[in-house]
Amino acid sequence: MNYKMEKIGVFVSAIALLFVVCVLLAWPVQWLWNNSLVGAVDGVNPITFWQALGISFLFSILFKNSNSK
Repeated sequence: MNYKMEKIGVFVSAIALLFVVCVLLAWPVQWLWNNSLVGAVDGVNPITFWQALGISFLFSILFKNSNSK
């Protein structure tokens, strides 16, 4: 029974860590977009947190280093 509780604790900790990483990746993108680009470029709209998270994810796929040595 104790092993099962430990396994659940690890799972909950992993989910919490994933949430923190998502916030740390998306918030700066949202802040920079809304505070820097919206005022500088006509026709650009503010984005939400989820859009910023999607942009971060997309850029991580497109610009990751594929040089494996």
